[in-house]
Parts: sequence; structure tokens; C-alpha cells
Amino acid sequence: MLKDTTPLILTADEESNIFRTLDCLAWAREIVVVDSFSADATLEVANRYPNVRFVQRKFDSHSQQWNFGLKDTGISSEWVLALDADYLVPEALAREMDQLRPADDVSGYSARFIYCVEGTPLTSTAYPPVTVLFRRALAEYEQDGHTQRLRLAGKVLPLANQILHDDRKPLHRWISAQSRYMRLEAAKLENRRFAELSTQNRLRKCIVIAPIAMFLYCMIVKRNILDGRAGLFYALQRTAAELILSLYLLQAKLKRD
Repeated sequence: MLKDTTPLILTADEESNIFRTLDCLAWAREIVVVDSFSADATLEVANRYPNVRFVQRKFDSHSQQWNFGLKDTGISSEWVLALDADYLVPEALAREMDQLRPADDVSGYSARFIYCVEGTPLTSTAYPPVTVLFRRALAEYEQDGHTQRLRLAGKVLPLANQILHDDRKPLHRWISAQSRYMRLEAAKLENRRFAELSTQNRLRKCIVIAPIAMFLYCMIVKRNILDGRAGLFYALQRTAAELILSLYLLQAKLKRD
């Protein structure tokens, strides 16, 4: 299975993360990195790996960037492993993937995540499972707020082993990214009727409730209180993201008044 799988990675100023991700992919015949003209040493780091093919494209949206990677970079393998630059594939997951023998009606596999804070794995995370391994010809991404959603025809099965999510970019970079993401998320929520929203997004649209709920969810439901300072850092990160979203939503209401 690994012989017919190409890892596809999006990057934008990922010098602090990309080498750990690429170190885990020595099994890949070819890795395609689609870069948004990084201003740091991402290119130099990626060029150290002989199995990496580096392609640059000006960023417009996550969905367009992923679709470009799938369709316009010359990937010929049947399967693609779609990874963010801070996703680490453990050996156990690589072995599991290699042993897969998917039936014709299976189009993809989803993975759960172990979230890490400065390399420390947490007990649990609010990060949902993501379809990361799929048949390239059947896949297309569409934009959904600040992120992208994979449209995939066919059955998706879960993988037993997990991916490590280990983002070590500076905190100011994280805050800047969340501001961009939550501005897009606020626009999505503003443009949809309340009845069309999921329970989670209805809660988020109530502005002041979601940040408090997120902190309690991480610390108590997800048991990040057991993770000490790393767990508190993660819970505060997720709470801060929801607070930024609340500010954008409140600003939109004030402008309409």
C-alpha cells in the first residue's frame, strides 16, 4: 500500500515543523510539498530530503491549494496521504497503512489525533478525526469557513493508529493565524440561518457561551486537567480561538446596529 501512496503536504512558513514531518516519511517514494511562497527556510529544509518534490503556488484558499496539489502537481499514485506540515506519522501507523488491502468500495481512511504541546502528548484533544488517506481520483476539497472539507465518493474506514499533531511555531504566529481563521469562520456563521447550523455552531453564535464551554470541555470532558501545564496551555489556546471568533461576531452585530 505504501508503494502506491504519495504524501501531500501544504506549507506556509513551516521551518519549525516540516523537518519532523518529513523525517517520518522516509518510506515514501515521493513526497509532494505545495508551498505558499514561504518567507522562512521551509524550502531549504525540504530540499534536504531526496524524496521531496517542492512546488510553489500563491495561496488563495485551503481548498484550492489542496485541489491544486491533487490534480496539478503530477501525482500519479492511486492513493494520497494528505498531511498538514505539523502532522507526524508514527511507525505503527505506517505499518498499518502498508498492510491495508482496501476493497473496491473503500475510498479512504480517517485518523484520530494525539495533540502535542511542545512535544508533550496530551491525554485527549478536541481535534476531530480527519480523512487523511484516500483515492486521489475520487477526492475534491471544498472551502468551509476557515478550513476545508474533503468530498469523497465511497466508504471511509477508521485507522486504528493515530497521527501526532505537533505544532511548534511561535505563539505570535498561532495568534495571527487564528485571527485569519476566525474571521472566515465568523463570515460563515453570519451568512447561515440559525436553523441551518450544527449544535456546536449554534453555541458559537451565542458569542459569550462558546469560550467558557470550550475551556470546560477541554479541561473536564477531555481531561486535559490531567496534563498539567501543557493541558492548561491547550485549553487556553482553544478558548482564545473561540474568544477571537466571538469578537468578530460581536463586531459584525455592532456594525449592523
